[in-house]
Amino acid sequence: MSGMENGVNTVTLRVNRFAPRAERARDRERGGSPFARKSSPFGDSGTSARRRPRGKQWLQDYTLNVRPEDTVLDCLLKIKRTIDPTLAFRYSCGHGMCGSDAVSINGTPTLLCTASVKDWAKPSNPTLVDDEGFRHTGDVSDIQENAVGAGDLGVIELAPLPGFPVQRDLIADIDQMLNQIRKLKPYLQARGELATTADGKINAFEYLQNPQQLAKYELLSNCIACGTCEGSCPVYAGGEAFIGPAALIAASRFINDSRDGQANARMDAIDSADGIAACQSVRACTRECPRGIDVGEEIWQLIAQVKER
Repeated sequence: MSGMENGVNTVTLRVNRFAPRAERARDRERGGSPFARKSSPFGDSGTSARRRPRGKQWLQDYTLNVRPEDTVLDCLLKIKRTIDPTLAFRYSCGHGMCGSDAVSINGTPTLLCTASVKDWAKPSNPTLVDDEGFRHTGDVSDIQENAVGAGDLGVIELAPLPGFPVQRDLIADIDQMLNQIRKLKPYLQARGELATTADGKINAFEYLQNPQQLAKYELLSNCIACGTCEGSCPVYAGGEAFIGPAALIAASRFINDSRDGQANARMDAIDSADGIAACQSVRACTRECPRGIDVGEEIWQLIAQVKER
């Protein structure tokens, strides 16, 4: 954040912090969620199931000098390096490609590295009343300027990604989501047939696709498993049995790949009470996808494919 110290704008990051308590032996012996079915292929109510972590929770405010175009990740890195080295958050590439820095910003699951201060800062007191007793309903920027001062951009509230256990501060444990994706074998499974030409030679163009075949799954291959769709899904947040939208997108990517020979087996794997049947078509999973995937529509199309087999 070079040059930030010379800026005239300030923003307050209100961080939901969490420090886990040391786990005791009797806590490890307890089971997981009572809502997870033991027979579910996607959830486990045994000792490996998700448990609500225990520890200290508190809100902490950090006020920084910023530029409006700085990202929330820039702000957190400044805090980490110059103010509070104990603040914990996850990030990697910083360019919206890895998906590791997904959190809840002002209650919305999104990526830290793509969220700019000017887009997410909100006035600390947005409800204003004028001299005549009427509530101010003008432009958001006007409200912000009047509420917190011309140089104060307001407040950004940060919390861990919803729907997942918290490990520390803004770091959520997404292992459950990754395990559900792995169970659906997210890799190409060819038919195992060696294609040959008419004269008996190996066909070097066996796996070539036309543009129409590529278009069926190309967008789905952009999924970065960031978890924003899962954090937005009210069904996934209710327990660990539902496979979740991220895993369904991973399955759809290979079901729609003409080179894959296990489409029917993949559809069998998700055709269960805890698979596509658990999806309530709320489509909240679509709203915040950083890769532009219409997750809700893709899942709807996947449900139709499974049912029309």
